[in-house]
Amino acid sequence: MDRLSKPHLTSGGTIFSRIDRWLAACYFALIIIGWVAICGASYSFDIAALFSLDSRPIMQLIWWGMSLLLILFILLLDKDFFPTFAPILYIAFILLLLVTLFVARDIKGSRSWLEIGSLRLQPAEFAKVATALMLAYVVSRYNFHFHSFRSYAEVFGIVLLPVVLIILQKETGSALVYAAFFIALYREGFSGYFLSIASLMIFLFVAVLTLNGVQWGATRADLWLVATTTLLAAIRMLFLLQRRYVKDFARSLYVIPAAYLLTIIISLFIPFDWSYTAIFLLTVFIIYVLFLAIRYASQRYLWTVLFSVGVILYSLSVNQVYNHVLQPHQQQRIAVSLGLKQDIRGVGYNVNQAKIAIGSGGWTGKGFLKGTQTKLNYVPEQDTDFIFCTIGEEWGFIGASLLLLVYFVLILRLIYLADRQSSAFARIYGYCVAAVFLFHVAINVGMVIGIIPVIGIPLPFISYGGSSLWAFTIMLFIFIRLDAAKE
Repeated sequence: MDRLSKPHLTSGGTIFSRIDRWLAACYFALIIIGWVAICGASYSFDIAALFSLDSRPIMQLIWWGMSLLLILFILLLDKDFFPTFAPILYIAFILLLLVTLFVARDIKGSRSWLEIGSLRLQPAEFAKVATALMLAYVVSRYNFHFHSFRSYAEVFGIVLLPVVLIILQKETGSALVYAAFFIALYREGFSGYFLSIASLMIFLFVAVLTLNGVQWGATRADLWLVATTTLLAAIRMLFLLQRRYVKDFARSLYVIPAAYLLTIIISLFIPFDWSYTAIFLLTVFIIYVLFLAIRYASQRYLWTVLFSVGVILYSLSVNQVYNHVLQPHQQQRIAVSLGLKQDIRGVGYNVNQAKIAIGSGGWTGKGFLKGTQTKLNYVPEQDTDFIFCTIGEEWGFIGASLLLLVYFVLILRLIYLADRQSSAFARIYGYCVAAVFLFHVAINVGMVIGIIPVIGIPLPFISYGGSSLWAFTIMLFIFIRLDAAKE
């Protein structure tokens, strides 16, 4: 079969007439906003230099022109091309990531860029498209259900393989984006246990770091919080797994608040470390559930025990991972974001200057090419990862809010159209695209305004760069092509 189809559909009209206008409008609006923002970030009081052939605004126009060719090519492909060749594309990009690990030269501590003459490409950006296609291909199979170990192993394997290769390239920020795929699959029956566990891990990571060495009176804050949180989470896990068989156990849960109340009463008269009570209750709970697992030969009781022990081991390893696994700059970024360290002249400099730039924009901004923070280069990476601060300074709160509104419309429209797909492949792929865009926007904006650690990921269609622009364009227009072909 010829994979290049004619631009006509049997259901009537050309493929171009069936393109979703809302998605197309959001795409072109973001492209224009991005180009104007890059002009503002690149301007150095020399209009001629701004529009020279080697300037960033002109280069972005060239990337965009080539993106139009990619769009045309994607729209002319047969709709069956994507599910048919998804495994081949995935394998090809896995091999490309592997090759990149060995042949790429070190650039700012990362080995993630392939250089072909003067052209530099980052395979990790394009691998997201291949991973989304592969997930849609596997999960949309007729006999696939999220009820077996094999199904979860397949999904985790597809996502984690590129993640490992990207981490080895020392591109942790790009690797974190792949977590978005698990959010997308939640709508396809992916267990909420994993999302809950991930949230618990993040909470404990932050809690252990922020409460390390903190005393609440005689109580070690970190020990008490970890033990209490693990106990509550384990009880919740037990009820989810064994809700029909824990009625007798539920009647004895009054012991837990009674023990904490007794601890409070004792501490009114003598200094007492509350963490001892929490650790004792957690230990008794684990031993009792282990006894039930052996008595009834129940895997579900055993899973609760393994979950509890796993959470404890994870909590105990947080400080070791932070101090001995993470790179020094990653440690410093996390410390600054959590308020454990003030370093506005060092690792916190970017975020501090970005917040000054956004705050100085006020409601309506200083005007195009009039942002002093960006014009005087106070904000590093102001036309790539930190380009949102340029928009905030020049266009103000109103302009930044309008940009976020365009993203909001784009993501909601993706979810709406994904729900309406007649093809399971197109539906799942649409969810993946929406999740990736949501993750990128939330992380990038959160990073710039200082509410999460600095992670080097671009703002879709806004940040300067050919790789990110092409990858996001391909990802979006594959879905637009699939949507245009629906019955």
